[in-house]
Amino acid sequence: MEADQQFVEMLVKAIVNNPDKVKTSRIIDERGVLISLDVDPSDMGYVIGRSGQTARSIRTLLKIVGAKNNARVNLKINEPEGGRGPRMGGMGMAQATPVAASMPVDTSAVDDLGI
Repeated sequence: MEADQQFVEMLVKAIVNNPDKVKTSRIIDERGVLISLDVDPSDMGYVIGRSGQTARSIRTLLKIVGAKNNARVNLKINEPEGGRGPRMGGMGMAQATPVAASMPVDTSAVDDLGI
């Protein structure tokens, strides 16, 4: 497994509740390296983040890893089977009460990172 693919797996496994379901694949084509990411559907919100901030941050860090190795690296987050969940019927995300907000979050994977 290449360094960029290992980096994505390590990073995503640290932020999801089901790290055993994190899978990546790596393809090289004329546009560079494409890393595809699959996660458990219940973890998709953790990977995407509010307004896509977490996904954007992962992509930014991945571009830095790629630049260090003189490669153009992109990340594709595959949508889980069954597609997106039900829409909030005209309510914006800021108005809707997220289900995950009322559930406890397991942070044991990142508690001892020393950040």
